[in-house]
Amino acid sequence: MEIGDPVPYGADEDLSGSPSKTSKLCGVVGTIRLVAGTYIIVITSAKEVGKYLGFPIFRVQSLKYLPCNQAVKQLSPQEKKEEAYFRNLLRVVESTAGLYYSYETDITVKYAVLLCLLLHYHKFTTVIEQAYWLKRMSQLSSTDICLCGSSYQFAKKVELSRRVDEQTSLEAGALCSHTDTVGEKLLLVDLADPRFVWNRALLDDLIEKKLDSFIIPLQQGNILSLRTRMWRRGANLEGDAANFIETEQLVETKGFRSSFLQVRGSIPLLWEQIVDLSYKPRLKIINHEDTSKVVERHFHDLSQRYGEILALDLTDKHGDEGKLSSAYAAEMEKLPNVRYVSFDFHSVCGNSNFDNLDVLCNEIAEDFEKQGYFLIDKDGNVLEEQRGVIRSNCIDCLDRTNVTQSYLARISLDSQLQRIGIFSSEDSVTKFPEEYDKFKIMWVEHGDEISLEYAGTHALKRDLDAIDLISGHYSVGRNNTSALQRNTSEPFSYLPVASALLIGGLTLTSFSLSQGGRNAPQLVSSVVWAGVTAGVMALAKANGRQFCCRPRLCGLI
Repeated sequence: MEIGDPVPYGADEDLSGSPSKTSKLCGVVGTIRLVAGTYIIVITSAKEVGKYLGFPIFRVQSLKYLPCNQAVKQLSPQEKKEEAYFRNLLRVVESTAGLYYSYETDITVKYAVLLCLLLHYHKFTTVIEQAYWLKRMSQLSSTDICLCGSSYQFAKKVELSRRVDEQTSLEAGALCSHTDTVGEKLLLVDLADPRFVWNRALLDDLIEKKLDSFIIPLQQGNILSLRTRMWRRGANLEGDAANFIETEQLVETKGFRSSFLQVRGSIPLLWEQIVDLSYKPRLKIINHEDTSKVVERHFHDLSQRYGEILALDLTDKHGDEGKLSSAYAAEMEKLPNVRYVSFDFHSVCGNSNFDNLDVLCNEIAEDFEKQGYFLIDKDGNVLEEQRGVIRSNCIDCLDRTNVTQSYLARISLDSQLQRIGIFSSEDSVTKFPEEYDKFKIMWVEHGDEISLEYAGTHALKRDLDAIDLISGHYSVGRNNTSALQRNTSEPFSYLPVASALLIGGLTLTSFSLSQGGRNAPQLVSSVVWAGVTAGVMALAKANGRQFCCRPRLCGLI
């Protein structure tokens, strides 16, 4: 059966019933195991939204999860309760926004990499050169790639640890001598950057069972590790930063193709900003013996992937942000190969004076020009290469970061169009109002999409648990400690009581004051109820974290 063939499925509310209708599916997202057994997640509708390197790109419009067995009847009451909770999380997954995919090309790999792969792959004449090129382009670590005829093949058990560009002499026969290892067709998911494959953890069963035609890597915008705003800050012990996003601005004109790449991510220290009832929760830096190693791991990974790194810190230099920024700066002093630039965005560009970003651009001009951008002509000749990347951050990697990245992207766009010959050395996109408006709208919509994906939908806590479940951070097993039993305290159980006391106190206080006049008992009653109301408010503020839902399945680090 191919993707797009009609398949039967029944409503998820009736797990024991027979298939009730037949629908056409656009693709399979993957499978996930809950308490009762395995569920399959499918794409029930999608819309073509554009082309990438000539291949159609689709946006997911609706998802559906379907049970693969009927084991619910055999569950205990506690297991049924957990199954219901996890199925509710899958309903959250069904409403996930911003998922894109292609049947024919990989949309997770950088434009420059994919374009060079397509244009230059045929230029390599030996098997080993082709193998290395494909491995380097797709960043497949510890995997050798064999090429048989015109099809891609790879042998998983072969290690290629030496690099062609280090003048290492490797014989093609040494690579091809592993013909006893069964070759497999190289799938899109094998070429994909695993950081940006949203459904990577859901594909294991399909890959294991060699259901190649059903494997479709999904990308959610530019999100790597979607760790929702406020609940997930900083980095984990492996050096993976929360809210990490790779943004690539693409230009195609007159046969030229160019790209400019930037990244953003939470400050890669161990810190948190736990949600409470205050407008801006306090920041807390976690003292940990491995903090320096976490920062080093993070930037080592970035350097391996992108080249030279410029770390641009846009946070305030006072208050909690100032303490976090100082801690970040102290750790960055230990990394001599990474330039760290601190720029107090609010102080310099306050009151929407974004033109003051020229101050920043002048400060980083040398590095910015050195890193450059990628540019290729119509004949496939690479004219420019981007040799590094700017990593920007504020606290939540949204507004300040959006404005700064769009400003840098505009300067890069001017340089690209000047290099191509469309602009003179004095021209800028800002001199062309219609085009500049389109540019600004593009970046505003980009920021809005990121904000939506950070903040999630529906209940914030349920979104986080759904993310942990779907990304493989939490695995459901009948022998696992119950997530519901481990987290017996449900914050919302306290909220109705506190709300009732607060509203009741305010109401009775207002009523007593309106009826009291100069009557002493009524005034005393008013004072008592006012005191009760103030006490409830103080108690709620002091224990604000207890009134906010938090993730159940995984810890925050």
